[in-house]
Amino acid sequence: MKMKWTGLFAAILCGCVLTGCGQSEQKKDVVIGISIPSADHGWTGGIVSWAEQAEKDIEAANPGVDVIISTGKSSSEQVAGIENLMMKNINKLVILPHDPEALTAICKRVKQNGLELIVVDRGLSDPVQDLEVVGDNYLFGQNCAKAIAAELNGKGSIVVMEGILCQVNTDRVAGFTEVMKAYPEIKILQTERADWSEEKGYKVMENMLAKHPAIDAVWTGDDDVLRGALKAYKKSGRTDVKLMVGGGGSKDIIKMIMDTWIFSSCGRCSRLTTGTSGTPSGGLRKGQSPCELL
Repeated sequence: MKMKWTGLFAAILCGCVLTGCGQSEQKKDVVIGISIPSADHGWTGGIVSWAEQAEKDIEAANPGVDVIISTGKSSSEQVAGIENLMMKNINKLVILPHDPEALTAICKRVKQNGLELIVVDRGLSDPVQDLEVVGDNYLFGQNCAKAIAAELNGKGSIVVMEGILCQVNTDRVAGFTEVMKAYPEIKILQTERADWSEEKGYKVMENMLAKHPAIDAVWTGDDDVLRGALKAYKKSGRTDVKLMVGGGGSKDIIKMIMDTWIFSSCGRCSRLTTGTSGTPSGGLRKGQSPCELL
């Protein structure tokens, strides 16, 4: 089962409370575990922040409910955190897996122990969950491609930076690729993984700039990768790139777009209570340089 992002954590946690605290169970404690990646970049930082706010709101409104948040900077840390949550006798687990394949085994154990499992954003390699909550990542990819095609007037050379190997990335790339089929004069020079990382975005962009003497547009697929790519582009001193499209709707990136109208970012709000996944927020005007941002 799939839902859209709007009101994600609040809706999920409220749903957990309601399904676990019927009138006949009001006196029973309900323990909800939340397992999410550490706040190592903007979007996950927003996820952690709003999960913590949801924890406060739910516990204040429901004295019999305990919400426990566990974060991990790697898949192994996330697995260890879930094992710890299970030792605390949680009734339900809400998980945004760092790496879906690496987290599938522990999620199977969660289900084998009779717990309710809600998976957010990144589907498991074996769909054992009771509920899956995802954004429209196919539309996300489509809108990014449309923004690039429109700015280039359907002709040019582009490079693509993909994310972590998971269903989210697969859907985004599929949507992007589908739109690009309608623009045979747009050539994809190179596709490389940047894993939604600013550091990798910097390194990948450096390599792409060294390899290709002319690039019209860059799809980074993520705002953190976009930051890294912009830094590498500034360092290169080049002025050929007409458009960079990121994704994530990061506050600082949106502000840059509003202030300078330099590049585009497809929105994906980490608060998950406002905004619509996959909506382009702005674009670079021809003749302007992304370096003006930095």
